This record gives sequence, structure tokens and C-alpha cells, in this order.
Amino acid sequence: MELSLKGKTALVSGASQGIGKAIAIELSLLGASCILLARNSEALSQAKKELAASNGQSHEIFSVDFTDETSLKMLVEKITSKHAIDILINNTGGPASGPITEAEPEAFEKAFKQHVVCNQILTQAVIPSMKKNKWGRIINVISTSVRIPIDHLGVSNTIRAAVASWSKTMSNELAVYGITVNSLLPGFISTSRLDAVANSFAEKGGVSKSEMEERMKNSVPAKRFGLPSEIAAMAAFLASPAASYVNGVSIPVDGGRTGTI
Repeated sequence: MELSLKGKTALVSGASQGIGKAIAIELSLLGASCILLARNSEALSQAKKELAASNGQSHEIFSVDFTDETSLKMLVEKITSKHAIDILINNTGGPASGPITEAEPEAFEKAFKQHVVCNQILTQAVIPSMKKNKWGRIINVISTSVRIPIDHLGVSNTIRAAVASWSKTMSNELAVYGITVNSLLPGFISTSRLDAVANSFAEKGGVSKSEMEERMKNSVPAKRFGLPSEIAAMAAFLASPAASYVNGVSIPVDGGRTGTI
């Protein structure tokens, strides 16, 4: 099975921590050069130090705020003028928790721009070189909520579903060029995002954070939270030559929690 990414270049957003950082590390271990995007330049610098470079890779970092679409577009155009991107990882932190009935309309607009619009900006920028090379991988990190909405995550559920539909539509249009577009649906993964969600759930339920975490773990057949590296392993496979005929799918990585076939 061909998993090597030697000679490939990956653009990874949300790469300073958590799932994004874990994916960048895994891609580098397979030989890819990685370009990391996130807001926190200090955390990006630290993440870059953790990337493998045994295949002579050259890694880069760029600080950018996904609430500023104009700056993101300018940056990615600058990057793609110098690099042909083979792998794009669309990964952005989720919207704040809360019931949908209490969400302000502005919250939906903000989340739509940060997720759907920014994904579109990044993807449009990398498509030309992928088409030219007749090879490309676009991987979107979403959530299992696209299968079954998660209570108390009203805005997130709505926007994640939009990204999943966007991804499937994109996959249909790009497949003929040798470009695959797939989505990963993380379950309860040990990240700062999960920590914030557990805190919010605990406050809503009137219990301690540790008790809420136990409840959340018990809702998973595996009885534990997942690790960012476990999401990264699936992302690395989807990015590899071996996954050339896997296209337009949304794959849960959730310890079996999602209650659908």
C-alpha cells in the first residue's frame, strides 16, 4: 500500500494545536512538506519544531485570522504563487456552544464565513495546481454532528452540515481531475475545544466538569475520548496515494459513538 507523501506539499489550517497540529505532524512523517496556518504565531513556531524533516522537507508557518477573509485570500494567493499545493486540510475551530433558540443571527453569519467561506477561499486557490498535476487531496475536518446533531451546539450543528454538503458537491466536480474531497467527522477528541464544550455542558447540566466528562465517555462504546493522533492517522490515509478511489465521503472517527450505520 502506497502511503508515502514524499515530494508533496500540504497546506494545513488550524495547525497550531489539537487536530490540525496532529495532522501536520502525521503528514510530515509520511514525507510531506507542510505549510501551517493559524492565529497564534508563537504556537505555530512550536508546532513547526515538532514536524519531521527526515526526507529533506521544508516547513513554513503563517499567522492569519479566519475572521478576516480578505487577509486570508491575500495570504493564500501569496502561498500558491510560490508553492503547488497537493494536500489541503480545511480545519477551523468550532462555534461557541449554546441552544439554537438563543443564538443570534450574527453567530450564524460569523460561523458561515469562518468555515464555508474560508474553506472556499483556500480550496479555490489550490485547485489550479491540483488540476494541472492531475492529483490532489482536500480533507475537511468537520464533526459527527453532520450525522446526528449534538445537543447544545446549535450554531455548530448548522454550519457543520453546510460544510459537509459543500464538500460533497466539490468532490463531484473535481473527481475527474484526479482530486479527491473527503470529510473527517471527529467525535469526542481530547482538545481544547472538547474541554470548552465539556465545561459548557457541565454548567448547563448543573454538574462538575469531571462528572460531565465521565458521562460523555460513557456515551462512547470505546468508553474514552479519542486522541488527535487518531484523527491524524485517518487524514494521512486519505491524503495518500492509496486513497485515490475514496472520494466524497464523510468518515466518523468517534470510537463508535455515532448511532448510524
